Amino acid sequence: MPELSFAHPALLWTVVAIFGACVGSFLNVVIHRVPRGESIVRPPSACPKCKRRIRPWENIPVVGWFALRGRCAGCQMPISWHYPLVEAVGTLLAVGCLWQFGLSLHSLLSFALLAAMLAVALIDWQWMIIPDGISLGFLVLGLAVSPWSQVGIWASVVGAVVAGGLLLVVGVAWEKLRGVEAMGGGDVKLMAAVGAFLGAVPALLVIFFGAFMGAIVGGILMRRSGQAKIAFGTFLAAATLVVVFVGQPLIDWYTSLLRPTG
Repeated sequence: MPELSFAHPALLWTVVAIFGACVGSFLNVVIHRVPRGESIVRPPSACPKCKRRIRPWENIPVVGWFALRGRCAGCQMPISWHYPLVEAVGTLLAVGCLWQFGLSLHSLLSFALLAAMLAVALIDWQWMIIPDGISLGFLVLGLAVSPWSQVGIWASVVGAVVAGGLLLVVGVAWEKLRGVEAMGGGDVKLMAAVGAFLGAVPALLVIFFGAFMGAIVGGILMRRSGQAKIAFGTFLAAATLVVVFVGQPLIDWYTSLLRPTG
């Protein structure tokens, strides 16, 4: 863990955890509204059944759900468990980035990317779409902040082109050869964004791990139901999580095997 130069480390961890939970709460809004074409700003959060507006104290991340015992305070309609789960995952991602990368711009950018991937994973799994607002938005953001990131501007541009271009070529080639769509344009845009944040080599590692995980799940679905249509963006998002935290050690280990010995 990097050294943290902060006067009160316990306060720092607390603030970061709360920040992550609040981002997770916002992601719940994104996950619910964006696929439906609804605004993420208005109207304020309300029960979808009785339309009762959620009070601020009821909307406290994680705590609010347990305080309400998982039910609307008005009509007693059950509130899905995925709301506190997303908020808890947001907390863990923020704390994990601070633990891994310290108090730094790299930590903040890594958390931003992973938060976006969390939203993508759940939206694509449920709706089989990856909103352009997320993929293209983070492509622009990744390129815009690259001069100040660890990746650098040229590596960011190359990463976006290589990662997005590879999926585009594979998708077009597969459709030409087999006559079926291998992947949607959303996957291409998503990987361009990941490449802009991480660079070419880590992004290629994301594609490898995503394809590997997707093949396993697809094989299981094929055996069970005879169909294997999967949300590839969900697996690319999961692979991004792996690469952000352990990708560089894996790359260093692999390159060490290629060095001559003796």
